[in-house]
Amino acid sequence: MVLVVEDEPLVRMFAVDFVEDAGFDVVEAADANQAVAILEARTDIRIVFTDIDMPGSMEGRKLARAVRDRWPPIGIIIVSRHKRPVDDDLPARPVFFPKPYDVDAVTAELDRMAALR
Repeated sequence: MVLVVEDEPLVRMFAVDFVEDAGFDVVEAADANQAVAILEARTDIRIVFTDIDMPGSMEGRKLARAVRDRWPPIGIIIVSRHKRPVDDDLPARPVFFPKPYDVDAVTAELDRMAALR
C-alpha cells in the first residue's frame, strides 16, 4: 500500500493514477496531518510518496522525518517542484525526484522499495 500525500488535488489525482497503474494499492492524504492520522490507523502502508511543499503544521521534509522516526521500515519518496532538499533536511534513506518527475523512474523506485518489504 502506498500513501500519496499531496495538497494539490489535480497533482494528487495524477500521482494516485500512476501509482495504481504501476500495480499498487493507494490511499491518499491532502496534507501531512491527514497522512499521520492514516499511518496511525493502518498497518499496511509500505511506502509514503510525499510532496515537500504543503500547507499546515508539517511540510514534506518534516513528515518524512516523522515517518522515519515512528515507522522506520516504511519507504519514503519525496518530490518537489521548487525545493531540492539537502541531505541534512532529510531522514535516512529517502529518495528524491524533482517535479515534473519521470513516471518510469518513480515506478522503478516504487518497485524497488516494495521488493525490500
